[in-house]
This record gives sequence, structure tokens and C-alpha cells, in this order.
Amino acid sequence: MKKIVCILISAALALAFIVPPEKIYAETASCAEFLYEINTGQVIYSKNADMKLPMASVTKLMGLLLWAEDIAEGKLSLDDKIKASSYASNAEGSVIWLSAGETLTASELLEAVIVSSANDACIALAENSAGSEAAFVKRMNSRASELGMTGTRYANCVGFDESGHYTTARDTAVLLAEVMKHDIYRGWFLTWLDYLRGGETQLVNTNKLVRTYKGLLGGKTGTTDNAGCCFAACAERGELRYAAVVLGCGSDDERFSTVKELLDYGFDSFERFTPETDFSKLKPIKVTHGASDKVDPIIKVQGADCVIRKGRAADVKYEYTFVEECKAPVEAGQFLGEYLVTLDGAEVFRSEIVAKNDVPKMNFFLCLKMILRELISM
Repeated sequence: MKKIVCILISAALALAFIVPPEKIYAETASCAEFLYEINTGQVIYSKNADMKLPMASVTKLMGLLLWAEDIAEGKLSLDDKIKASSYASNAEGSVIWLSAGETLTASELLEAVIVSSANDACIALAENSAGSEAAFVKRMNSRASELGMTGTRYANCVGFDESGHYTTARDTAVLLAEVMKHDIYRGWFLTWLDYLRGGETQLVNTNKLVRTYKGLLGGKTGTTDNAGCCFAACAERGELRYAAVVLGCGSDDERFSTVKELLDYGFDSFERFTPETDFSKLKPIKVTHGASDKVDPIIKVQGADCVIRKGRAADVKYEYTFVEECKAPVEAGQFLGEYLVTLDGAEVFRSEIVAKNDVPKMNFFLCLKMILRELISM
């Protein structure tokens, strides 16, 4: 009997520590997810998008942006010879084993950063660009500020876990979209396997979607103890171009499957849509004390596309709101109202309605001019 009781107690204790499936998912699910349609600037899916999190080697996207801009401005050439410092050669983690004083071209170092996320190559490029990693990090933070990445701060250029080094999924999507404007990296982003040093050093792409995902343009992975598994990827099919970001995944497989699911959701469920304009709604607005008693309104942003659910164009709703009247003077471009496009109550596009032309304030000389014009025309 004692043996039976012991067995039953042991079984009960074992069952007590079994975590329900939903709990397992909650613990391993990504901390932050974000899907952004780049061409329209629309957010398609968002989860903890503004949570400040460590980003691991996704950090290197900012370096890649700065180097692409330097190349475009003639400050850096792919053929430039760059000598590795002892500091760069001592970098840990993913490396190409640079030795102090070794010289490689900017092209070789950039490929090492993009394909295999080499930390030593990244530091060598940073030092070449700004004199030191610290100076380059200042450039990184300055550029982040210019891009409106208010949830991002860099403390190093490679992505090591460090206090004050963080980003958000939303900021990362904005950064990735900016990097993808530069076609110079396109070939390297899609390279699965290559070699440096005449075949001595193998580069294997850390982005597993390179070989499998239709329309992939590139991306950047990152993994550290604090950041978990992170991944930002860009893909394009037809008129849709998406940036998908996950930060804080529990495993390597999860980050790739989550980004794939986000991209699939975007391509399978949405389409580009051009809002219509009902010009009969754009009636002249009354102007008081002006040289004219009315001003014509126009939609400020016209012909801009948005993204909506597939097959739902007939369900789109349009709202036009206007001020009752304006007091002269009225300037061209002055706010007169708002044009709102919604689907199922959710905003898909918005634009200001503004004055088409100036309407100066009436004064004695304008009044006299108008009277003389009337007399001449009689």
C-alpha cells in the first residue's frame, strides 16, 4: 500500500509541473512583432512594437545604412583597403578571424558583415569611417534620431548586450526599409555561401529564408543571451513590399517561422488600393473679408495608394469634413478639412483637405481695382 501511495504522489507531482500548451506558447512567443508595408507606410500587424528591447546583431543594419550612404556620397569605395586594428581583431562572437594589421577591401568586409554577421569586420569598417567605434556609434545614434527612431539607442556597433543598447520592432522596420533603398547590398543579402581569402574563409548566410522564401530581398539576424533570437526581413511581391521584424524569440526556428508567417499574412491577405475622390464633395468654402468670397478645396495627397484586405474594395467608406468658413487672408495649402478612408471602421488612408489658391484680404486698393475692372468691362 505504501508503494502505491508513493507512486500516486510522484505522479501527481509530475503532473503539477507539466505546463499547458498555451503556457508554453506564451513563454516562447516573440516579445515583439511588427509587419510594415513599406511603399504605403501602413502598419499591417503590431505586437509590443514600441517595447524597448536588446537587438543583438540587428544593430548592424544601422552601420550598413551609414556605409551605403557614404558610398553614395563618395566617402567610401568598395575598393578601399581597410587595415584591421588590434581592437577589431579581438572582437568575439561571429568573426572572420581578422588579424591586427591585416588588410581587406571594404567590399570584402561588407560582405562578411551582411552574410555572416562578422563582428570584427563590422568594427574595422566603423573605425575606418569614424576613427573609432565610439565615434561611429555617435553617428549611428544621430542617424537614428533623423529617422525618427525614438525608441532606439546604440551603445556599440555590433549588437553586444550592453546597458543602454536597445531598439523597438517599429524602429527596426523603419531602419530596414531605409537600408533596402540601397541596391548595392542586394547581391550579398541574397548570397547563401561564399568565400574570402581565396577560399580559406567560408561565409554562410545567417538568414535561412534566403534559399526558401519567394520575393525575399534580404534581412538581418541577431542572437545574444539577453536579446534572444531576433530577425528583420524584407520581401517584395508585385506592388507590395514588407518589412517584418521579430525581437526576443525563444529559438532560432521560431524567429524564422514567425517572420515567414508575418510575410505570408501580408502577401496572402492584402492588396494595394487607390482611394477614389468624389469631386462633387469638394465644394467651395466661404471666405469672409476676402478679395473673393470663396476658395476651392483640394485633397492634399492625391493618387496615393494604401493597403486593404483582398476583395474588400467595395466596402471602403469615404468621409469628407470641412471647416464652415475661412477668414481672409487664406494661403494656398491652408487646412480646410480632412479626407478619411476607412474599412470596417478602421482607418486605411487619411489626407488633409487644403486651399487650392490664395485669397488675399480685402482692402481699399483691391476694392478700387475690382470696381475699375467692372467699369472697364461694361
